[in-house]
Amino acid sequence: MNWTLALPEIVLSVIGLAILIFGVLRKQDSTLACTMFTIGGFLIAGLLVLTRTYGYGFHGQFVKDAFSSFNQILILSGAAIATILALDWNKQEGIARFEFPVLMLFSTVGMMIMASAGSLMTLYLGLELQSLALYVLAGFARDNLRSSEAALKYFVLSGLASGLLLYGISLIYGFSGTMDLAALHDLLVQPSAASPGLVVGIVFVLVGLAFKVSAVPFHMWTPDVYEGAPTPVTVFFATAPKVAAMALLLRVMGTSFASLVGAWQVLVIIVSIASMVLGAFAAIGQTNIKRLMAYSSIGHMGYALIGLSVGNAAGVRGTLIYMVIYVFMTAGTFGCILAMRRKGRSVEQISDLAGLGTNDPALALALAVFMFSLAGIPLMSGFFAKLYIFLAAVQGGLWTLAIIGVLTSVVGAFYYIRIIKVMYFDAPAERFDPRPVPLSFVVAGTGLFTTFFFLFPAPVVSAAQAAAAVLFR
Repeated sequence: MNWTLALPEIVLSVIGLAILIFGVLRKQDSTLACTMFTIGGFLIAGLLVLTRTYGYGFHGQFVKDAFSSFNQILILSGAAIATILALDWNKQEGIARFEFPVLMLFSTVGMMIMASAGSLMTLYLGLELQSLALYVLAGFARDNLRSSEAALKYFVLSGLASGLLLYGISLIYGFSGTMDLAALHDLLVQPSAASPGLVVGIVFVLVGLAFKVSAVPFHMWTPDVYEGAPTPVTVFFATAPKVAAMALLLRVMGTSFASLVGAWQVLVIIVSIASMVLGAFAAIGQTNIKRLMAYSSIGHMGYALIGLSVGNAAGVRGTLIYMVIYVFMTAGTFGCILAMRRKGRSVEQISDLAGLGTNDPALALALAVFMFSLAGIPLMSGFFAKLYIFLAAVQGGLWTLAIIGVLTSVVGAFYYIRIIKVMYFDAPAERFDPRPVPLSFVVAGTGLFTTFFFLFPAPVVSAAQAAAAVLFR
């Protein structure tokens, strides 16, 4: 059965249970200790992911390959950053409880299972483990009405998406007789083997997974949840779960149903275009920076889906590179948003950034770097993310998709650069409170990655190339 392939997930689950027992039995506040144990668990899991051999476990239900390892390292990175950022913020907001890092840990286990899913059943189990913890995290600030509303909206809409996904899985199983992703690939080598019922099942699976990456028109929950959830939870929502869901989309659509690309490619192209357009135009009128980042996230998932639309190794490589860069520049941006505090209270309006270039030049510079990168300005990492995606689209003959992507990038640059204008050219507002050291560390680290990626792109590009090659052997 080769259960050792799942050792990172098993170890992380055991650590999670141990932290839970420790937190319950310890009389005084144990939030700091539990958070440190959780971050240590992420590091141990990361080392285990890098040292595991490749193969199939649990009778093909679990896959360990370069693709799963690439995505698992990225998931663990996003989860660790969000956990670090939550440490001081939760304490200041009065919601520092040991259950928070435990929920982050178990949600991460679900995402790692998603990245290694070898069957539609494993896919669903991982996705539900991730989602159940995310429901609670979204409403973790129980006394905050916006947080409770965000949790309820995410729960209802996510439940609907899970139902559609499960219905699609049942259709695929009913019309093919298997839920194994490799067996589905072999079965559908000849597109004529796909019955209409199977194609309908594929569409339902695509819809369920599109919800998880908040692609249009399944994005309804994103702005309200991003705005209402505690900001460290928003960091988590915007990074690790997106990677896990995108990895699932690439593995399921790009391998098992690769031969049916003609049946689902148009649908992915439409979703990609709709996401890019909505993300570009809906963010223009936003005054709350967390809502603006929600629409920005929708747009960026539209760009990432271009790689899936292409349907080959170059497209998958472009998407994987895009997700790495997206995680770090988004986490850094939210780190700057977490630093927006006055007199112990969190502020979220774009107007609150007025004069930041005068009041706090270091924070203003970091946020400017992230805004330029999100806009795709040359030499920033975001430029290279879009370059690889658009090159894959052009090489795949999807010129229209590439052109729309470039045009929406130009529109999106308006609201990113508007933030820079507010920071450097508007009359200074009141200074922000001093920043915690962990927050400054995260912002500086992600800022350096975003700024100097162009000097050392080879490790990320070669790892993404190896991961993409696995899906198109």
